[in-house]
Amino acid sequence: MHHFLGNQQLENLFWQKNGHQIVSCHSDGSYIQWPVSSDDRQPEPLESKMPYGPFPCKAITKIYWQIAKNGLPYIIFQGGMPRASFGDRHSISVIHGNQQIAFDFTSRVIDFFVIASPDPLAEFDDPSAMLVLAEEELVVIDLKSPGWPSVPPPYLASLHCSAITCSHHVSNIPLKLWERIISAGNKQNSHFSNMPWPIDGGTSLAPDPPQRDLLLTGHEDGTVRFWNASGVCLSLLYKLSTVRVFLTDADPNDNMNQMGDDEWPPLRKVGSFDPYSDDPRLGIQKIFLCKYSGYLAVAGTAGQVLVMELNDEEAEQVIDHAEADLLQDQEGYRWKGHERLKAREGPVRFEPGFQPFVLVQCQPPAVVTSLALHSEWKLVAFGTSHGFGLFDHQQKRLVFVKCTLHPSDQLALEGPLSRVKSLKKSLRQSFRRMRRSRVSNRKRRTAEVQEGIPRYDQDALQEIELAPVQRKIEARSAEDSFTGFVRTLYFADTFLRDSSRHCPSLWAGTNGGTVYAFSLRVPPAERRMDEPVKAEQAKEIQLMHRAPVVGILVLDGRSTPLPEPLEVAHDLSKSPDMQGSHQLLVVSEEQLKIFTLPKVSSKLKLKLTALEGCRVRKVTVANFASNKDEYSENNLAVLTNLGDIHIISLPVLKIQVRNPCIRKEDVSGIASCVFTRYGQGFYLISPSEFERFSLSTKWLVEPRCLVEAPENTSNNYAHNMPGMEKASKKSNRESGRGSSEQGGDERKPGKLMECALLNDEKVLKEIQSTLEGGRGSYGDRISKRMQLGHRLSNGGE
Repeated sequence: MHHFLGNQQLENLFWQKNGHQIVSCHSDGSYIQWPVSSDDRQPEPLESKMPYGPFPCKAITKIYWQIAKNGLPYIIFQGGMPRASFGDRHSISVIHGNQQIAFDFTSRVIDFFVIASPDPLAEFDDPSAMLVLAEEELVVIDLKSPGWPSVPPPYLASLHCSAITCSHHVSNIPLKLWERIISAGNKQNSHFSNMPWPIDGGTSLAPDPPQRDLLLTGHEDGTVRFWNASGVCLSLLYKLSTVRVFLTDADPNDNMNQMGDDEWPPLRKVGSFDPYSDDPRLGIQKIFLCKYSGYLAVAGTAGQVLVMELNDEEAEQVIDHAEADLLQDQEGYRWKGHERLKAREGPVRFEPGFQPFVLVQCQPPAVVTSLALHSEWKLVAFGTSHGFGLFDHQQKRLVFVKCTLHPSDQLALEGPLSRVKSLKKSLRQSFRRMRRSRVSNRKRRTAEVQEGIPRYDQDALQEIELAPVQRKIEARSAEDSFTGFVRTLYFADTFLRDSSRHCPSLWAGTNGGTVYAFSLRVPPAERRMDEPVKAEQAKEIQLMHRAPVVGILVLDGRSTPLPEPLEVAHDLSKSPDMQGSHQLLVVSEEQLKIFTLPKVSSKLKLKLTALEGCRVRKVTVANFASNKDEYSENNLAVLTNLGDIHIISLPVLKIQVRNPCIRKEDVSGIASCVFTRYGQGFYLISPSEFERFSLSTKWLVEPRCLVEAPENTSNNYAHNMPGMEKASKKSNRESGRGSSEQGGDERKPGKLMECALLNDEKVLKEIQSTLEGGRGSYGDRISKRMQLGHRLSNGGE
């Protein structure tokens, strides 16, 4: 039977469970209920309504209409917003009795599904939850609780709710700190539903994680998120916001979930994806967490450095403010970038969790490029493209600043948010670099080389050890841009002045291949608040080729890296050997070099660029343990610009293993890579996905799960139209007959879901035609189906 709808375009239909009504939704933002009967008379609509009319509205693209146990219908539809004012919103509206809410999503809604009573013979549907698949996240709404709150996701979390700007991994978190972080996160989730995750099925075969690991991600909106990285799935534990510290256009007291009683449409923002930042200066660039003391240091885009401590209760406190002038009043320099953030005056109220108590602002307000925290000495070091400084967060005073800016480096004063750069200077430097790299062609042909070599026997020639061919590395000019860029900071208790006395020290490496070493005098604990911390420059090392310094490490008398602060005090590490001579390892982009201390004389080096043709991008010390016994060793894990990871032994600097990990074209993935202490790593394969890898056979995290299917594989959907159930059963009989003819392999309960789907040729044909847009012949689709089945049956994705 046909019915004329006028100028309305039909968008979708919904067949009610009792089979007596059909609900249609249309392009003008309206929906109509139609009766279903066996009469030949023209049906008249039972109800026609435009929820957000009478003004022109967007189309309703999908609708759900079912009567609940209380006799009132649940009406759920996508779209239908007023076109003029809310036409750009991605919304799903829920109406039940006098309640009506339009859930507002920040990304495009792809589809939604309502979880109702699983009993197909029940008289009424009992909707319990609504699943919404948006373009950037999966959101679940609890339809049973008052107010219809959201359900926190246990997996598929939106990592990129705001753009990720940095990450920091901490292994083996103490239980007490772990519980305090979880407690602070639970207090933030009071507006979420207590409903268990409504999607179940499958069995996890992965063992319990052996330790508690944290992955901290810094975001563009000034937040730091704490993720449980112990197992396969990253789950959000706690979110820290630094916006309250500063005066910005956004009001930190705004609650996006609140709405006025008189607002129409009744919009409510749901989901965590929020790609918009009120102020790009709030972005987090560096994070450092001490798992033993609970101190946290974060640094941002506008030169702000915040030191925080964990508090289990809500508190209102005044933040101490200090300014670090890294230019030291030098003349001739003028900052062309963004202004610094304005700090709030007076007390600021913070929720339970990490609460800042010290704010250091660098001047000029450039991006903080390096950060180090020593919780035992109560010191924090920070560096930018202009220099570095040291701050005593116990006495809340600045210890010293050091300017590393070269007189010819004017680009460092333009700032990352300034798009003004000297094109002439860049081109001039490029041509100079090309002229320096032009070397006359001195390669000899193989025949000429062989003529100059004495005629040895073949066996004798094999015994000769030939030195590997090395690439010629040109020294970089001191006039190159950003030579004062501070790449790394490192605290160490070592022999800096003489071999008889060791003292605290701070090491800094720059983009111009310079290493600065400062000796520190930290008063003992009983006089810590009375006497100031003093610093004096003791060493300055200039690498020959001026390659950027990406890592600094001190080895003790046993050639073991120095332990972390407070690690020895908690009996988690051996005390460092202070009897033997210490060694300094300096890792630049081109080579790894070991110096003796305190004389700083070259002892050993590994020319990575000259031998391998790559440059170092990331370096860390990783502990590799044996699976069979308690043996373990510390090695260097080095990530290069080619995406390869080298495992280099200490202290002999020998390459043990080289594995390809990241595509060399994936520059953002290489830049985002972060190593763990036990030979694992994370890097972004997209703005919303972390790839996890392991270099150790003992510490390996991998997904292991099993999904079982019921015996009846037919799709008995509760809202099938009459006759579809018979067709489904017929299809099952035919597929069963076909399988018995091919080899008598009967279906058994408990088979994998993938096998059940692969035996349904109709389903596969529909999937392939959808993915390929209907292109290709039937034979091609069948051949591709066989390849897919082989892959899945072998445990593929």
